[in-house]
Amino acid sequence: MTTLSGPMLAPFSGGRPRQIVVLLHGYGSDGSDLIALASHWQQLLPDALFVSPNGPEVARGNPAGYQWFALDLDRVESRAAGLPMARPVVVEFLKALWEQTGLSARDTLLVGFSQGAMMALHVGTSLDEPLMGVIAFSGAFVPPEGFYDGSKARPPVCLVHGDMDSVVDPALSAEAAEALREAGFEVSYHVDHGVGHGISPDGLAFASAFIEGVTATL
Repeated sequence: MTTLSGPMLAPFSGGRPRQIVVLLHGYGSDGSDLIALASHWQQLLPDALFVSPNGPEVARGNPAGYQWFALDLDRVESRAAGLPMARPVVVEFLKALWEQTGLSARDTLLVGFSQGAMMALHVGTSLDEPLMGVIAFSGAFVPPEGFYDGSKARPPVCLVHGDMDSVVDPALSAEAAEALREAGFEVSYHVDHGVGHGISPDGLAFASAFIEGVTATL
């Protein structure tokens, strides 16, 4: 089993962690890219540990970056095969974090962009205990084993996707929202108008409002 590692930021408050935010980067990138989101959310979550691991494999298309799974010519087949294979690596990473911090799934936000968003959705809907929430920017959803029999946890989910995205079809997030809602998930879904494959200020603000909502009772 590959052990993930990458940049992390200690709680802004200076105290012990009371929440964990795990950030999963996109294809060909690395943890240093997505850890930048912490600066936007540290005021919302001053007691959170932010962790942004590198993917388990060097990206075939960009040796300077990493991938969660390989991308072949057929992207649908790549997702269907790659996500279940990469899932155990991320799950073990989460379990190690919970053991080290004394926290749990309910204290954890799982956030991803692009391929990392696909991982966040796949992993977050495969656990026995619900996460605090899942945030997926510009992603797609491949249901994990056990999803349709109702045996897995149903964390709240936030989906954000630019309608001008030419890398990951925006329709995939719309399909994800429909599938998750039909399965009983609470879904917050935002179409980022005029935005391509990236995270805009509007999309970030929508995700921030989602975080405020899921942390309101903490």
